[in-house]
Amino acid sequence: MMTINMNSKNNKKVRPGVALLVVLFIVMAITILSLGFVSRSDVELACGQNMILRTQLDYLAESGLEHARGLILNPQDIVGSVYWEGDTNLQLSSGNDFYEVKVEFDAGDRCNYIIDCNSYRLDGTGRIGLSRLQAELRLDPCIAYWVGSNTTVQSSMAIDGDVYCGGNLINDGTINGDVFAVGTITGTNPEGQKKSAADAGVIWPDLAVSDFEPTYYIGSTSYSAQQIIDVNITSSTGGVFYSTSDVNMPGNVTIDGTLVVNGTLRVSGTGNVITAEKNFPALLVTGQVVMDNGASLMIQGLAQIGQDISIESGATSANITVKGGLFIALNGITSELISVNIITAPAITSIETWSAENVSDKWRPMVGAFFRSIERK
Repeated sequence: MMTINMNSKNNKKVRPGVALLVVLFIVMAITILSLGFVSRSDVELACGQNMILRTQLDYLAESGLEHARGLILNPQDIVGSVYWEGDTNLQLSSGNDFYEVKVEFDAGDRCNYIIDCNSYRLDGTGRIGLSRLQAELRLDPCIAYWVGSNTTVQSSMAIDGDVYCGGNLINDGTINGDVFAVGTITGTNPEGQKKSAADAGVIWPDLAVSDFEPTYYIGSTSYSAQQIIDVNITSSTGGVFYSTSDVNMPGNVTIDGTLVVNGTLRVSGTGNVITAEKNFPALLVTGQVVMDNGASLMIQGLAQIGQDISIESGATSANITVKGGLFIALNGITSELISVNIITAPAITSIETWSAENVSDKWRPMVGAFFRSIERK
């Protein structure tokens, strides 16, 4: 008897379908794996692009900090404000990358500046990517008080800033800063460090009467200084005021500008104030400054004194406040009966003089600056 194997026939019909399913499953698996690789590659590419963007914006923010440091060290180049307070929509080159900077004095130390810098990329009207740095910039050194010979910082003196001495210095007062001296430094230790004069690097302003009288330049424009005729000077506003001989500030004298005295300046009353205009010194005296009993003087800006500051014989007290820098060629403050408060203000102490048309000479009480800290926000 013949036997027909029906299962064999059915198997022949089923096997081609199974193979097709296997192929489809393999193709589907390969497709899924391929899509996974593609997706992963897209993610890796996006991560790489984000890393590049972040790196570029980080470097741009650091460039913003350097931009701020350069202008803080050169306040003479700033128009419209005492020091550079920052700006927005700044660029290093054309493109969509921008940065903005905000600069403020450190409330606790006027040799320090707090700088905030944000860098970003514009895409249409929105910002993509952001890097923010906050830094503390320290001016070093920043001379508030300079004496060209041996001197004593009297017990009645408080100095907020660095000190330079061209000889030996005895400190009986308060110095909130570093001390640079050619000779020895003795007495009460300053808040900062004791250093060699060679480390200071700040030169004498070397202002001369001829720089301002009878005429002086600003760029290509010549101006006439106003001569003081009366021995007792009066309040004056705007420009340079000069005397070819000794003068007296009798009290309640306000000078908005520069006072130049080719001789001795006597201060005999209270309420005397000299406020410098931007890039100009406040006071230039070739001789002494003599304080009468009870007299007071406030100087806002740079003061260069050719000899010393003394008190009239028989006087018991006087007061001087300097917001800026006090530079004295000889002896310094010679009496502890004069109460002296000096607060460094490097931006208003920095000056620019013009010896001739379009020939300028810049001077500043600071040499360099370093970042004490940089934090990412």
